[in-house]
Amino acid sequence: MNTFGLKFRVTTFGESHGKAIGCIVDGVPAGLDIDEEFIQSELDRRKPGQSRLTTARKESDSVEILSGVFEGKSTGTPIAMVIFNENQKSRDYNNIKDIFRPGHADFTYWNKYGIRDYRGGGRSSARETAARVAAGAVAKLMLRELGVEVRGGILEINGVTSKEIDFEYAKLSIVNSLDKNIATLQEDEVLKAKKSHDSVGGAVLVEAIGVPVGLGEPIYYKLDSTLASNLMGINAAKAVEIGDGIDSSRKLGSSNNDGITKEGFLSNHSGGILGGISNGDIVSAKVWFKPTPSIFKEQSSLNTNDEEIKYKLEGRHDPCVAIRAVVICEAMMALTLADMALLNMGSKMEYLKKIYS
Repeated sequence: MNTFGLKFRVTTFGESHGKAIGCIVDGVPAGLDIDEEFIQSELDRRKPGQSRLTTARKESDSVEILSGVFEGKSTGTPIAMVIFNENQKSRDYNNIKDIFRPGHADFTYWNKYGIRDYRGGGRSSARETAARVAAGAVAKLMLRELGVEVRGGILEINGVTSKEIDFEYAKLSIVNSLDKNIATLQEDEVLKAKKSHDSVGGAVLVEAIGVPVGLGEPIYYKLDSTLASNLMGINAAKAVEIGDGIDSSRKLGSSNNDGITKEGFLSNHSGGILGGISNGDIVSAKVWFKPTPSIFKEQSSLNTNDEEIKYKLEGRHDPCVAIRAVVICEAMMALTLADMALLNMGSKMEYLKKIYS
């Protein structure tokens, strides 16, 4: 499947070393102000080659809107956006054309389809996520008009965990760290791995503030289950926690429950979701990413002839994918909430009467 969402639907297309990648966003209400500079700024946050902590591949990730926008506003028809690839080095992958790289999707794509694009992983490459960021920027523009803000930052890298949470600082940090006190330590973990031709994993904290009560479609399209699914769909994501997540299982009910007052909830262990429906508090999730499988050490694998081999990877790769995943997590959060907001419009007769009476 290359499409997700029920009302706010996104289809992405393209491969890592193909001509272009892009997306079609369907279901955007007509009359939304489309800020192209904002969309580009979101892509700039994700694009490669910006620091010594990311891949050396240079891409401008310049987005071009092909349809669905007229005189700066959405028309209600599908918004198509394209990002042309500019800096492919497909020759870097000639030596693995018949080899299954450990930790990659090579083995599973080959066995499922009988063919694979070995140039940077093709469709399974994280390059595809640029299209999701473009679509997510449109969702953010819609949510902004509803008073909803999505924000994110690095919670942990290789076991070095943020204690203080400062989303404003994360915007300034080279590593997108949420904690200025340990940002340098997190950066050092990435550089140490890079120097030893290895990689490290990390975790992203993503939140949405200003979310109204009522978003989520129980029982089979809950806000938390759908959000978790969409976040898990990001390349290299291996676990998602909503609110306190795993820590909730280690508490008594009396300490895990969020007390309610007229002023609001006394705590937010639930991550802003109860029964699959937003409760008006901050919606929060943690996304855990594995170490980048593309490492420059000799590894054991199989080739397409089912022979055991040793190989060493070439190319340009992120030593820690979590860093550039921050804006991707934000995009998936925004897209999920935009979809849920449109779905919620039909949950009460009074909503329909406001439109049609």
